[in-house]
Amino acid sequence: MDRKQWTVQVFVTEDGDDTSVRAVLITRGGGRVDGLGRAHRDPSAPEVGDEAAMALALTDLATKLSAISHSEATTATASRLLTATP
Repeated sequence: MDRKQWTVQVFVTEDGDDTSVRAVLITRGGGRVDGLGRAHRDPSAPEVGDEAAMALALTDLATKLSAISHSEATTATASRLLTATP
């Protein structure tokens, strides 16, 4: 069984009652995919805003990875069809 590990770096910035999160994945091939999330923090429960921003950033990252994998799968399938011999 092959095992792989990917690491996502998360950067959290707080500005007043707003939280911004950038989730960054560097792929094995050296590519980079960023997910972004922003949320307003209620002063009575600031961790909720942080968690919301984090969730949005990771969702954005997942959406972008899904689009990339779909595009690469489509390209690979087209390439195989074009090079297939009858």
